[in-house]
Amino acid sequence: MMVRFSMVLVAVATILSPASAFSPSLGVGQSTFRASAQSTTAARSGSTSSTTLSMSADLKGKVAFIAGVADSTGYGWAIAKALADAGATIIVGTWPPVLKIFQAGLRKGSFAEDSVLSDGSKMEIDKVYPLDAVFDEPDDVPDEIKNNKRYAGLDGYTISEVAKAVEADYGKIDILVHSLANGPEVVKPLLETSRKGYLAASSASAYSAVSLLQKFGPIMNEGGAMLSLTYIASEKVIPGYGGGMSSAKAQLESDTRTLAFEAGRKWGVRVNTISAGPLKSRAASAIGKEPGAKTFIELAIDYSNANAPLAQDLYSDDVGNSALFLTSPMARTVTGVTLYVDNGLHAMGMALDARSMEQEVPAEA
Repeated sequence: MMVRFSMVLVAVATILSPASAFSPSLGVGQSTFRASAQSTTAARSGSTSSTTLSMSADLKGKVAFIAGVADSTGYGWAIAKALADAGATIIVGTWPPVLKIFQAGLRKGSFAEDSVLSDGSKMEIDKVYPLDAVFDEPDDVPDEIKNNKRYAGLDGYTISEVAKAVEADYGKIDILVHSLANGPEVVKPLLETSRKGYLAASSASAYSAVSLLQKFGPIMNEGGAMLSLTYIASEKVIPGYGGGMSSAKAQLESDTRTLAFEAGRKWGVRVNTISAGPLKSRAASAIGKEPGAKTFIELAIDYSNANAPLAQDLYSDDVGNSALFLTSPMARTVTGVTLYVDNGLHAMGMALDARSMEQEVPAEA
């Protein structure tokens, strides 16, 4: 008796349609990359049942909560704009001490130029929540914070309280973005960093992502995605990026892999992180700022431009476009990944502009 096996090969066709680029954020130049909404359909034949996969960058009807947006110069804003351009409803969490300034800027139209989407409309932030991601529950907030004038008139800013407020306002969400990092001793070398400063960096920059997913995971739709932002200092020595921040980023990347497994099995949620190249945002520009000297971020950008495989500027919207992919159905099988968006700098093992790479020109005979 012969048993014959037959194989059916299914070709998957991908249709790409051009769409306008996301306009860049404040003062970071013009990006020429054009993001496109894609539609891919795969059909299985030769079976009594069929499965259709619809993968698209269309986020209409989706709700995205982005923690860590306070101006239009950083990656958080660029991610918000990319998701809004794809149709998502954008809600954000902002650090209480700068909340009023950010809200005033939104009212005055200070970010209008940086809000323009590909169709000419402007991004609307549906709601802004006060969020201090170093506190998980109300009982965690010390009296010195409760009585701080910068927190005056605010409550409900711990992670658990914000998650409950979002659930009350929107029910379920689809996308969770962690765009938070803070190290009070970031300008100090690790050898000079105190225990308090080291743990503060880990708390604000790494554990905050764990806590966000703990509290928001239960209100995320199956198939949803969480995304965070990391930096190459997690795995390479970056002088000037101290205070335990390099350690915190290493934690964040390790936690990304573990959370991808746990959240994937528990809620069907994907978890990824983007290792972004240097960007001259307002927050980054505050590191190592001394009169008459370049800031840490300016030196980092100069080094990248001189040594990265792609000798081109990096824009906030480059990270925004990558975030759109990772949080959309197009990346439905991508989880636990650290995606480098840095012009390839992470791949380099030698510095092209190092003195040791210079060659002496032989003297003429």
